[in-house]
Amino acid sequence: MELVSDVDKLESIKSIQSTIRKLENGLATMTQKDANTTLIKNRLKASYIGLAMLENAWNQKAHDYSQEDLAEARIVLTGLYPSIENSFAKLKAGSPQRTLLERRIKALELAVQAIDDISSQDLSN
Repeated sequence: MELVSDVDKLESIKSIQSTIRKLENGLATMTQKDANTTLIKNRLKASYIGLAMLENAWNQKAHDYSQEDLAEARIVLTGLYPSIENSFAKLKAGSPQRTLLERRIKALELAVQAIDDISSQDLSN
């Protein structure tokens, strides 16, 4: 994994934790409305895995995810890029929302990189 400053590590972890909270709140709302929750559940699981991979890479925290879980999470997380980047492009430079999305994009990129690193380590063992 690329060298990442302590500030970027902290911001990335906080960003994914924020994403998880938003997804959990969205899931609760959608469940109450009896809406289809498959997509949000998949995104929530992928976010949990992304957070676990960052914590594994940076804080050596163990994880219980299989190669299949990692592969699925990678697909879901990379699938979020287009919509986030589209929203990002519409925001004014320097706006708080743009800063938040910059951090979210960076966090997702680092989570995917951590998944790739863990996956390649597991394959070589």
